[in-house]
Amino acid sequence: MALKDRISLGMSLPHRSPDPLDVATVRQVAQRAEAVGFHDLWVTSNALDHVYSFDAMGVLTFAAAATTRIRVGVSVLVLPVASPVTVAHQVATLDHLSNGRAILGIGIGREHHYHQFQVPTERRVRRFREGVEVIKALWTESKVDYQGDIFRLEGETMTLKPVQKPRPPIWLGGDHPDAIRRTAIIGDGWMGSGGSSKAVFGRSVPILKAALKEAGRDPQAFPVSKRVFMSVHERADVARAELDRWFTVVYRNPAGTDASGVHGTPEQVRERLEELVDMGANHLLLNPVCRYAEQVEALAVVVGLT
Repeated sequence: MALKDRISLGMSLPHRSPDPLDVATVRQVAQRAEAVGFHDLWVTSNALDHVYSFDAMGVLTFAAAATTRIRVGVSVLVLPVASPVTVAHQVATLDHLSNGRAILGIGIGREHHYHQFQVPTERRVRRFREGVEVIKALWTESKVDYQGDIFRLEGETMTLKPVQKPRPPIWLGGDHPDAIRRTAIIGDGWMGSGGSSKAVFGRSVPILKAALKEAGRDPQAFPVSKRVFMSVHERADVARAELDRWFTVVYRNPAGTDASGVHGTPEQVRERLEELVDMGANHLLLNPVCRYAEQVEALAVVVGLT
């Protein structure tokens, strides 16, 4: 059975690269991914960066304008370093401009994010949880009264509500067991980090499914995803070299090439993606690291879309 018949499949837009980014390629990837049947388009959120990176909401809005059906999501936005009011408004706007196709992916992030944005790391979990509550309230309530330890709103109104009802889905990232258990309580989906190893993903899925059961939620209906940094080429050595360059330059972690990424011939890539599905993924975000337009075509064949 083809992968497309077993899971839903996402495609990353070209948005973060050691090489200059090309807007025409973003449009081409978005439109071709929609045409062949990918379910969603994704970007990460990186502002202060040592490589080229587009603003997440900007490039998603651009992609939404170039397409009509495919969903658009960010995974992940580091919520505690952002204003939840701003995020709620940005995503509500994206949902309108895309006619109800927005997905918000959020995470707690790493310590350097807090230094970059001059936000204290103390109580970051509380800041995160309250931020989620504020966003949900602004999306669903006509007038918001919120009294938290971090955030407070008194009779505030965000008249622009999302198109999706009751609200756009919120996916959580993070591989720490606490983050995974938190997802089962407040999230609408979970995505394993592209920088984390396949072994970590395999250990995380059972934790998530157990937490979902404990929360009274259906593990089979809950999106369980993995971002997969990857390269496919008829020559396996070329594919590995391309991915190794990306992990070395962008993630500064060459060991991730084999521990976290997927590379090889179409047959090898298909086999490795199947392994992730066998671990429990019901969604995969395929994230080519170069030759973006070519990779969309090649991966569409690998997963059975064409």
